[in-house]
Amino acid sequence: MTAAEARNADITGSITAERRELAGVLAGLPAESWDSPTLCDGWRVREVVAHITMPFRYRPPRFVFEMIRSRGKFNRMADRCARRDGTAPPDQLAAALRDNEGNPWKPPGGGYQGALTHDVIHGLDITVALGLGRQVPPERLGIILAGITTAKSLRFFGTDLDGIELRADDLDWSLGSGTPLSGSAQDLALLVCGRKLPPGHLRGEPSARFTGIAGREEGNS
Repeated sequence: MTAAEARNADITGSITAERRELAGVLAGLPAESWDSPTLCDGWRVREVVAHITMPFRYRPPRFVFEMIRSRGKFNRMADRCARRDGTAPPDQLAAALRDNEGNPWKPPGGGYQGALTHDVIHGLDITVALGLGRQVPPERLGIILAGITTAKSLRFFGTDLDGIELRADDLDWSLGSGTPLSGSAQDLALLVCGRKLPPGHLRGEPSARFTGIAGREEGNS
């Protein structure tokens, strides 16, 4: 096995574990929590789960059809489909995740690292908003932080980090230079991905800029 193959095997194992664990969290949610807001602006838990599982439920022709309906705008398509598909019963939405823990889906151009990032960030959109206290294992966070802090990813998410040094207080990780802003590695990952965190999650003078009820855009991954 080559080094690249070994790395992919490690990441796919993390994807499977992440989906299995998140499915367990969803299975334990009371019915009313499925209608609770998340860190994705305008999306409740049900819409986020519908979005996480969309790649498992849509064959390529269906995906292309939905993109055409949305005039090639992915965020518009993702929002429309999440709102429509999110009306399904919670147990059906949860089953779509549980039954696809080993699904080999990869986002275009993102590889398995992108797939893991998609699942972890959207899972945190749910668990952080609900105050469940779930901690993503550090090895998964390391993979995600390496991916979302490339120049390409930072441009995609568009979060203004000028003059700020992000400092994780639970991992040996930092990003940028300037006024310190600290928090858990998973909270800082959410911040980089354009989310606003609930009060009390961040420490430092710039924290108010990144604190609020919900993120700025649906379907960020």
